[in-house]
Amino acid sequence: MSENDNNEICELISNISSYIRFVGIISRTGALLAHFRRDGLEPLLDQKSTQYQFAQIAIKNELEEQFDAQLGDVEFVWEERENVQTISFSIIDKKIWITIDRKVVRSEMLRIIDSCLPIVKRYS
Repeated sequence: MSENDNNEICELISNISSYIRFVGIISRTGALLAHFRRDGLEPLLDQKSTQYQFAQIAIKNELEEQFDAQLGDVEFVWEERENVQTISFSIIDKKIWITIDRKVVRSEMLRIIDSCLPIVKRYS
């Protein structure tokens, strides 16, 4: 996947909902390859914590792959936290990590997920 593809994925996903705070494409090593951040929002994590978060995503991705043969590939992971909701998708050897406002109702989260899946499949 090229740098243009990474940027295009971020743009396509960011346009799905105004509740999307952040979209990032994270490499197998935890490097941020492309991203979108909604204007006017302060990041929830400082720079060092953000790097740790991306490293954790990369490590978790590698660990999940150990079970793919038995359980099948992970399509997405949805996580609800006290201050934010996150969704992650795999594309080839990269992760798309999306943060969404915590106040979003579940039906909107499902709409966001359903809208992301065709984009993920297109680039997989």
